[in-house]
Amino acid sequence: MEIHANAPLGPKGRAIMVRRVVDQGWSLTEAAEAAGVSERTARTWRDRYLAEGDAGLWDRSSAPRSQPGATPEDRVEAIALLRSGLRMTGAEIAEIFGMPVSTVQGVLKRIGMGKRSTLEPPEPANRYQRQRPGELIHIDVKKLGRIGHRGPGHRFTRRGPGRRSRGAGWEYVHVCVDDATRMAYVEVLADEKATTCIGFLKRSIRFYAAHGIQVEALMTDNGSGYRSKLHAIACRTLAIKHIRTRPYRPRTNGKAERFIRTMLGSWAYAAIYRSSRERTAALSGWLEFYNWKRPHGSLNKRPPGTRLAQLNKREAAVAVPPLATASAITHAATEEGKRSNDIPWGIGRVGAALEPSFFALQTHARRLAVLEETGPRLAPELSLGDQLMHLLGHLCADRLPYRGGNIESD
Repeated sequence: MEIHANAPLGPKGRAIMVRRVVDQGWSLTEAAEAAGVSERTARTWRDRYLAEGDAGLWDRSSAPRSQPGATPEDRVEAIALLRSGLRMTGAEIAEIFGMPVSTVQGVLKRIGMGKRSTLEPPEPANRYQRQRPGELIHIDVKKLGRIGHRGPGHRFTRRGPGRRSRGAGWEYVHVCVDDATRMAYVEVLADEKATTCIGFLKRSIRFYAAHGIQVEALMTDNGSGYRSKLHAIACRTLAIKHIRTRPYRPRTNGKAERFIRTMLGSWAYAAIYRSSRERTAALSGWLEFYNWKRPHGSLNKRPPGTRLAQLNKREAAVAVPPLATASAITHAATEEGKRSNDIPWGIGRVGAALEPSFFALQTHARRLAVLEETGPRLAPELSLGDQLMHLLGHLCADRLPYRGGNIESD
């Protein structure tokens, strides 16, 4: 048994009590009364002190000297060998030796092999950080439940089962984080389809370009929107290398995952919002604070904006707020969509246009027929890349941030 060294009758208190008897001539009754114990207890500690010295004042193990029913050491070694070498479970080992499962589990826990995770050596930390802004950006999607007519959910109101806002639906928060500077761009959109992901990617590139960042590579998970052929075409057209993480290994895209965790704690769940629209409206202010004022732990307590200025050899104090630029980019995309859309673009129309538009790129005549069917007629002398970029622009560039019910501009 382990007790605190400064407890009233711990090793220190016992030493004071027995030295009063041995060195100062106190009687056992007086020393026991001063220590608040019985005379018998004082005599026990005095005898142990005289026999063993200071070592005798520490507690001894309460385990019996003899344990005839204990598992033999050779059997313990065999259990450890089967566990570490063959990765066998406690039940399998118990069946082999004809032992109770509880006994085998107790042995495994005692030797530190109770969990299979302890059998593998700890994976070394694999941290990296790109040196140039835009060399790699991380994109991910977080699904948030909409705030329904009942108001905030159980996270704040502590409502029990059956009182949640059923059928309120979901909002999809698309996030983009630059690896070198941690500069972030966020939009709340209606879904995570391929066209939505491409539109968010193009607006993210515009946002970073406004701050002097040229995007070179992109890392995402294996979501359906990022595995689509249309997304692959968009990345090739934009001259961006697309890297996907290994399945079931989100730590590879850890910068986006960690940003989402920070965003949820500081924005989505930091206040009680009355509606999803009110929550979305608070995003721009928090994002401005994150990019230009909030100290970042991995950047030596500097905000991403300061890191960007240092890497670009700019002045440390950047006067242009980023959210005004992001808002202007979104507004420009809205106006561009109004000018270029001669026909209305619905979700069904976009979905119907995706399949033929991809396979029609094999021949020039077929490409022109699809472009005539899905958007304004292009001149035949345009290159294949220009025609494809124009088509992608019609399909996904003007899918604007979702604001809780309607797709509208800022």
